[in-house]
Amino acid sequence: MTDLVTYGALSILAVSFGVGIVVGLTGMGGGALMTPALIFLGINPTAAVANDLVAASVNKSVGAAVHAREGSPNWRLAGWLMVGSVPTAAAGAFIIEAMGADEDQTAFVKTAIGVALLLTAATYTLRSYLNVRATRLGNPPSTDDPHIRPVATVLVGAIGGLLVGVTSVGSGSLIMVSLLLLYPTLTAVRLVGTDLVQAVPLVLSAAITHVMVTGVDFEILIPLILGGTPGTYLGARIANRVPQGIVRRGIVVVLSLTGLTLLGVPPVAVGIIAAGMVILGPIAWALIRSRIGVPEGVDLFAEKVDIERARRASEDRA
Repeated sequence: MTDLVTYGALSILAVSFGVGIVVGLTGMGGGALMTPALIFLGINPTAAVANDLVAASVNKSVGAAVHAREGSPNWRLAGWLMVGSVPTAAAGAFIIEAMGADEDQTAFVKTAIGVALLLTAATYTLRSYLNVRATRLGNPPSTDDPHIRPVATVLVGAIGGLLVGVTSVGSGSLIMVSLLLLYPTLTAVRLVGTDLVQAVPLVLSAAITHVMVTGVDFEILIPLILGGTPGTYLGARIANRVPQGIVRRGIVVVLSLTGLTLLGVPPVAVGIIAAGMVILGPIAWALIRSRIGVPEGVDLFAEKVDIERARRASEDRA
């Protein structure tokens, strides 16, 4: 127990609590924030990925159980996603191990996480845009049983699984926006339920192989779970009192800058990009809002059709 009450463990506890709040506020996957945070705390990237995957397997199982009990997932769609995602997610740990020496593995994982964070920021922005655009232009008739496209669905699962297996990032971003594009008529609650259900075996398979290859460090894992669970609960409780648009824009900026830092972009360049995003971001949003006819004062990140709210509600009921 004394090993769990250390400065490092308390730092992880505090960071995981903060990340949990953000997850509860926005519903986005915690891996995109927690894994790079662990790396910046000085934890080896491979260990950060392994322990975050184990913690995520616990958290996602809770949300998936709620959706499964209420009958919201599209089980056929989830099954095709699993066909693609489970094998590639399981391969992630072995791909990292094949990189060779520890320093080569560390460099590979940091680069992969950097790319994954930039991809997550892009898909997170695209998802918000698609939701607002659909709301503004008129949503297509919703259905709980869309026509399944097996080949495309398996491919989405395979790419998403590989990304999660190597970086622990992407199960709630890349796969979700891909499902939005493939199945625009799927109702929001079914979309979230399907994503959560397929994410459980995906993350479990990745976690198992990472534990086999890397092992698990309870000094990291226990603070992750103890901090993240109450943080997520608190974030979900205060979500309606916090401006979602500001939080979500901030997340996109943080993910982008963190990804660039992990990719080795010089700090001066990162600072210039940060200033550009802060200054030019509102102008870009104004142009996009004007293009799709969103009234002034409506935030593209505060979407009316809020898929993330369905995810938070399921976790809250759990």
